[in-house]
Amino acid sequence: MSIYRNHLPIMGASGAQGTGYTIGQSIRFEDGGSPYLNRSFSGAGNKKTATMSCWLKMGNIGTNKGIFTFINDKPLELDSNNNLKVHTHGSNRLITDREFRDPAAWYHIVLSIDSTEAVANERVRLYVNGERETSFSTESYPSEDADGTWWASNYFQIGRTYGTSNYMDGYLAEIHYLDGYAYGPEYFGEFDSNGIWIPKEYTDSYGTNGFKIDGRDSSDLGDDESGNGNDFTLNGMAAHDYSLDSPTNNFCIMSPIDKAYNSVSEGNLKTTGGTNNVGGRGSMGFSSGKWYWEVLVNTQADGYGGSGVVYPNYEFGGNNYVGGGGDPGGGASHNRERWYTQSTSYTAYGSQFASGDILQYALDRDNNKIYWGVNGTYRNSGNPAAGSGAVASGLTHYDDGTWMPYANHGSNAGASVATFNFGQDGTFAGVKTAQGNSDGNDIGNFYYSVPSGFLALCSSNLGS
Repeated sequence: MSIYRNHLPIMGASGAQGTGYTIGQSIRFEDGGSPYLNRSFSGAGNKKTATMSCWLKMGNIGTNKGIFTFINDKPLELDSNNNLKVHTHGSNRLITDREFRDPAAWYHIVLSIDSTEAVANERVRLYVNGERETSFSTESYPSEDADGTWWASNYFQIGRTYGTSNYMDGYLAEIHYLDGYAYGPEYFGEFDSNGIWIPKEYTDSYGTNGFKIDGRDSSDLGDDESGNGNDFTLNGMAAHDYSLDSPTNNFCIMSPIDKAYNSVSEGNLKTTGGTNNVGGRGSMGFSSGKWYWEVLVNTQADGYGGSGVVYPNYEFGGNNYVGGGGDPGGGASHNRERWYTQSTSYTAYGSQFASGDILQYALDRDNNKIYWGVNGTYRNSGNPAAGSGAVASGLTHYDDGTWMPYANHGSNAGASVATFNFGQDGTFAGVKTAQGNSDGNDIGNFYYSVPSGFLALCSSNLGS
């Protein structure tokens, strides 16, 4: 998601590019694994002037998250109230009034520091999506020419507040640190012809201790691409934390807000159920087109978890799964081998899936059909490309006819666990070896071949 100048949000990163610059990947941080990157520099950098820039897509909402931190200070964090927090000169700090809690959004954050400025509020400036933050619940600035306390030690961390359990949860992309330069957001992004803030390639200097971490190499996520050789060491992270989700191609995730099951983790892709047939929605919807995604069943409990589609107005509740139960207008989904389609009755297809199975979903909104596969074979002799063998069809549409991905969880025997892949992670958070299958637009990393004509659910394919 990016932001218009009038702050009206849109879903997904822009497909239109002012300079043609694209960011192809990001680094995923899962706070349950205590992830962070660190480096010890040989000497202190410029203590008066610096710039920090990154793109951020959140995982958990309402938790303390360190973004850029040192031993003695924490220049940039997200606090448990979802406010951005700046702390650069001991007790001097900024805490935004604005909350940042949209898990579908990519936010571009720039922190520019220059204590040599004569005007106090010009010494520390914070920007989000190209616009300066000016409303703060706490606002204090350093004295003129004051040294920042962040370089009192030369130990730098990304993704953790030093000495705490405040680990980053979500995704970071295009991480820059400029040593000795105080630049604004125009060096890293621009507004396109639609007024949407999009990335722009940074081509200026980095200074001695500056770096650019973009995670382009999954085998070396901490590699510095600035030319300075200031590489970072990974902690609690691995090659599978490379993600195709990026500010220029925003992928669907499972919302940590729009749900009734227990939790979401691994960049909002791993869902953990509970009891009484609860579920949750994905972050993107579609009213036309053909779409494909996969789900790894980490733990199968009482016939769950699974997936399907749901309408935006469906209200989640106990003991009410999409397609059946008390709301036949909910959509379509399955438990066990059974598919429910806007009815309390069901049709069974084959045997029950098991833990470790990969489920495939091909959703044809143009012809109102759903195809379901298990481990590479479609049930009901389905052939999505040919339009035959659908397990669900003829859905009646509500509201504007939008379908959204649905996680069908709930269990009376225990908590089911399932990991979604909308194309951003073919390893299912490191459980499987990626097979590298992409859609017809050469987008995504899927375990199985994508049926001809079907696409990954992401902003580039949605055209937003």
